[in-house]
Amino acid sequence: MSSPCKQLKQTMQKKKILIINGPNLNLLGSRETSVYGNISFEEYYNKLIKDFKEVDIDYFQSNHEGDIIDKLHFANNKYNGVVLNAAAYTHTSIAIADAIAAISVPVVEVHISNIFSREKFRHKSMIAANCIGSISGFKLNSYKLGILALIIDN
Repeated sequence: MSSPCKQLKQTMQKKKILIINGPNLNLLGSRETSVYGNISFEEYYNKLIKDFKEVDIDYFQSNHEGDIIDKLHFANNKYNGVVLNAAAYTHTSIAIADAIAAISVPVVEVHISNIFSREKFRHKSMIAANCIGSISGFKLNSYKLGILALIIDN
């Protein structure tokens, strides 16, 4: 009988994960550092790659809704899971919600800040119902938790 750590490592070797970031997340490290921190996503992405050596992690960022939808469609049957921070589109985009519903690859919604402790309009997620789960409020570690959810449960 193998240990849980060995089983996790074997599971991780089979996974390919895509991280998709939405609008303004290209400004991480300089934008509203009191909310989002002072580390760029590229710096954090490099840390994720080191932390998850057995997982292929790709990264895409766009400020354009259609590009995010196209990337979700592209991910279908090419990735084992998607970690999606749709940013402001979380609260407005029925089109991204429909794109998630249209693909078979599991999607985890993540947010750096706790969306429920912010402005009221941020409390509603248009995409959550089509995702396998939602993680918010753990700063950049929300991405790490999203990856763990995908490699452990799927």
